[in-house]
Amino acid sequence: MGNNSTDKAGRGGLAWGPLAIVLFWLAIMGVLYAVMSQVLKPPPLVVSATGELSIARARDGHFYAQGQIEGKPVTFLVDTGASLVVVSEAFAREAGFSTGEPTTFRTANGELKGRTVPGLTVSVGPARVSGLRVGVGLVGPDPSVALLGQSFLSRFELVLSGDTMTLRAK
Repeated sequence: MGNNSTDKAGRGGLAWGPLAIVLFWLAIMGVLYAVMSQVLKPPPLVVSATGELSIARARDGHFYAQGQIEGKPVTFLVDTGASLVVVSEAFAREAGFSTGEPTTFRTANGELKGRTVPGLTVSVGPARVSGLRVGVGLVGPDPSVALLGQSFLSRFELVLSGDTMTLRAK
């Protein structure tokens, strides 16, 4: 009888051992994910009293800015080599951009089929440009990230100083 109770406790201990290890590592991974999400979050956009927009370089070397297209929030990757503001098909669907003129984008990775939607308003901080053509068809790892291209950027003077990009009204 004494051996029976010891055997049950022993088996119970073995069953909890692997489960406890898995739970421990899941908790560690959850904490690491939360910390990395905060560390890798793009720095916030800074607006000066004169209306200049300052964008700090993110840890990955790119410049990101929070903005809106037709009032729908979006994270922009500033791309001075892109002709247009370009969004993913998923973003366009969610924002209700169902029309547009079929087009072929010429990218560094080759040609990409897509479409352009005219007459949209794009804003970053207080900077707002209306009547822009926005490209739809961006392919990338995160459909919620859009390219902020020259159709928007050309309206501003861009100054790069160290790890800060500043947009000034022309």
